[in-house]
Amino acid sequence: MATSQTALDVLRQRTIVDCDTMDAQVAQTFGPFQDCTSNQAIAFFELSKPEHSLLISESVSEAMGLTPRFPGPSVEELAVEIAMIKLALKIAPHIKGYIHIQTNPYYSYSTEKTIVNALRIIQLAQHLQPGFPQSRICIKIPSTWEGLLACRALEQAGVRTLATTLFTLTQAALAAEVNCTYVAPYVNQLKVHFEPGFTDPAKLLPLCPQIQAYYHQIGSRTLVLPASLTSTTEILALAGVHHITIAPGLLQQLAALPGVEAGVSTNTTTASLFDATNPVVNADTDTDNGQLPKSPLSFVNNEAAYRLAFTRDAGGESEGKLVQAVNIFCDMQDKLVQLMAAVMQRSV
Repeated sequence: MATSQTALDVLRQRTIVDCDTMDAQVAQTFGPFQDCTSNQAIAFFELSKPEHSLLISESVSEAMGLTPRFPGPSVEELAVEIAMIKLALKIAPHIKGYIHIQTNPYYSYSTEKTIVNALRIIQLAQHLQPGFPQSRICIKIPSTWEGLLACRALEQAGVRTLATTLFTLTQAALAAEVNCTYVAPYVNQLKVHFEPGFTDPAKLLPLCPQIQAYYHQIGSRTLVLPASLTSTTEILALAGVHHITIAPGLLQQLAALPGVEAGVSTNTTTASLFDATNPVVNADTDTDNGQLPKSPLSFVNNEAAYRLAFTRDAGGESEGKLVQAVNIFCDMQDKLVQLMAAVMQRSV
């Protein structure tokens, strides 16, 4: 007797599914996955588990030994990067594509420091697992002006990048200009995952098909990979997007939901925002109404125009969401550093 399809199975028929976790068991249980994404919050959650105490101790020890080779960050900061890479390398055998490592959010407004951080991540991965292909590492970088310029330099050097914390077509247009491998539109502002009871009043579900249609229109290689999702309903509404990254709890829900009850299928009768009949996908007007611009947007040689356009997006709310996300990730970076510092103090 044939096994009935789950909502996760059906979703995979329309889009490439990635796992948003640093837990290797999740990748094994709910796979196959293409990529595995992560960030400082995910890393802190995972490293707080008792079973990773040895990994943390080893990361601190290795960081102390590698400080002369990487003199920029503190020992604690270097240990955080090593621990994040170690977790990602554990997942690598269970996925087909990239492991995603996010740069230190404290560098979000420095192109130079972001580039150095990204290259250090590549070098550390090679040190920790000699022979691991650089071609399987994707660097996640916040979508600030400085971060996107760092993406340009890294992509030119052959390092794959993902522009994360993205809330507008303005950011997405610049990400395409600098040739990012992925963009990650945040469907919900980041604080939905940290502030109990908060619900985003302006979810950015329509932004995802808008960006994908815009990329198709201009012939961009950049792929759309929505993130910061809070329900299976949001996920299924995005069936048809290039990629989608899903947290463990939502993966479990999708795997338990029968495909016939999910309201999605592989034909055009689905409720997905990526249906051929969706006006966002086929629009050809301007961005004021959340539709496609009449001509390609270009900001890469005009910082002032970019900053003003981004400031004007949603009356400044989009810029506020980016600032909020950078702050939250910096808070989580602080927690990771404190975790490493505690281990160092115990070892003295």
